[in-house]
Amino acid sequence: MPHNPYSRLFAIPGATAFTLGNLVARLPMGMFSVSAVIMISGARGSYALAGAVTATGLAATAVVAPWTARLVDRHGQARVAVPATLVAALGSLSLVLCVRYGAPDWTLFASYAATATTPNTGGMSRARWAQLLKGDARAVHTANSFEQAADELCFMLGPVLAAFLCGTFFPQAGTLIGVVLLVTGVLVFAAQRATEPPPHDRRDPTDTSAATKSLLRARGMPALLIGFLATGAVFGSLEVVTIAYADGQGHKAAAGVVLALQAAGSCAAGLVYGAAKPRGSLGRRHVLCAAAMAAVMTLPLLAVASTGSLIVLSVALLCAGMATAPTMVTAMTLVQRRTPEGRLNEGMTLAVTGLLGGIACGAACGGWAVEHLGTAAGYGVPVAAACCALLLSSAQACATSTRARLRRRRPAPPHVSSAV
Repeated sequence: MPHNPYSRLFAIPGATAFTLGNLVARLPMGMFSVSAVIMISGARGSYALAGAVTATGLAATAVVAPWTARLVDRHGQARVAVPATLVAALGSLSLVLCVRYGAPDWTLFASYAATATTPNTGGMSRARWAQLLKGDARAVHTANSFEQAADELCFMLGPVLAAFLCGTFFPQAGTLIGVVLLVTGVLVFAAQRATEPPPHDRRDPTDTSAATKSLLRARGMPALLIGFLATGAVFGSLEVVTIAYADGQGHKAAAGVVLALQAAGSCAAGLVYGAAKPRGSLGRRHVLCAAAMAAVMTLPLLAVASTGSLIVLSVALLCAGMATAPTMVTAMTLVQRRTPEGRLNEGMTLAVTGLLGGIACGAACGGWAVEHLGTAAGYGVPVAAACCALLLSSAQACATSTRARLRRRRPAPPHVSSAV
């Protein structure tokens, strides 16, 4: 086997094929919302309507995505992901037609809400790695790091590609190309049946995971999901405040490039972190990564407060992004550890739902801070959110350590002699 940990991953038969299909399917995730805003605002002349439509889609996804993931776990990835993707594709096409032919506003909300059936392609890919690498903690760490870097890359390139297509060709081009990429990628991914995890029907009476009816009641999961909420608030507030700051400096068009640097830093750090040999317990690594994220999130605030230079801010965001990927990697690995067997897609989709909810809350808080306190003070919101994530991870690590000590101190049951 090759020494490069990433080469070892893709030496597994079928791994390259399902990864390529998944990357193609994942790229539109960063395209659809930007394309919808450009398309709706251009046709209806209202950014408020465009924002409300995309927010409705996000809310619908938060409700529908865990149910879709539960069906994936129960019936298999190919049997559920393909029809769910086709329903989402029809929703996007309906949105294009409604905008193009001037349908009532409520049809835009209904069409975009239908896209909530889009399966969590990143979660399905992580589930395949977990199945293929079962028992190899270091390889799972490398695979999770690669998947996080892929997420950052897709969310970095997706908005740029959407803006280019909508601006160069016609406003509907971004959505239409996104639909083609999504359907093609999911079909290629689902066709790789050899690497697909087996379905896990919880109606089986021998299934021990059926005892946990809701993952929200699984040990350690509520704190983890709240941590994802806080981490998402870091991302959402950072995006809104940076756009507002660049606009205030007269360089609104440069905001995308500045945010892309932050995603690039996260992508690079994720790959480096995946190649490193993990040391210490997973809970301790999570606390250290969260502490690093809280520390580096002060850099954009310091850059704006001390220099006011967009170039210095770009460098600060590049450095700040380097702590987010390791934090996400360790958090996702904790989710995998604490999710009952056969419910991995559902567990990771709940984590993504928490992340999306945090992004929405962070964007709202960041926008309020910019409007009432100024753009420089707005960078205090991601700092506060990162500190909340650190406190949650620290409290969770302390609770886990306390439970472990209590188990070790618990006296052994008395030995009963069998002598007569």
